[in-house]
Amino acid sequence: MMNTTHAAMGVTLTAPLVALAPELAPVAALAAFVGGVFPDLDLLSGQHRRTLHFPVYYGTAGLVAGVAALFSPSAATVGVAFFLLSAAVHCVADAAGGGLELRPWEATDDRGVYVHPASRWVRPRRWIRYDGAPEDLVLAGVFSVPGLFLFDGTIRTLTVVGLGVSVVYVAVRKRLPGVETKYLR
Repeated sequence: MMNTTHAAMGVTLTAPLVALAPELAPVAALAAFVGGVFPDLDLLSGQHRRTLHFPVYYGTAGLVAGVAALFSPSAATVGVAFFLLSAAVHCVADAAGGGLELRPWEATDDRGVYVHPASRWVRPRRWIRYDGAPEDLVLAGVFSVPGLFLFDGTIRTLTVVGLGVSVVYVAVRKRLPGVETKYLR
């Protein structure tokens, strides 16, 4: 899935706070947005979906942080909890997408996301065929609804920018492997 889809998913996780704790909703949404983006920083390491993708560890730490936020709600505790929860959802959602190959629409790679405690890769399910597929754009649009209508300011701006980036990325996605092999290698 696109990084922008993961970010929008994170913001969507915080939607209930708009009604339950409106004073904490903006910081939770920003933290979840960043948490949704964070695991993909491992693209820079050459070990994508392994170096910063920790579905079990983020999930466990997020549960602990969530309990702490319930008993001591503050911007810090809620922010940490939603960052970790969003990062965990990102990692799990990556298994719903395609593999790690340069042209994931060819479905030649069986690596979806690495699960460290099990020391193995979970295979990609390809429900979203590849990052930047048309259905990925639809998903990004659906998950952007809370960011557009429940939040204002920074979160709404990030959501609009994310949608714009998503549209451009989907439009050029299948051309990118050719650009990479021609100019970047």
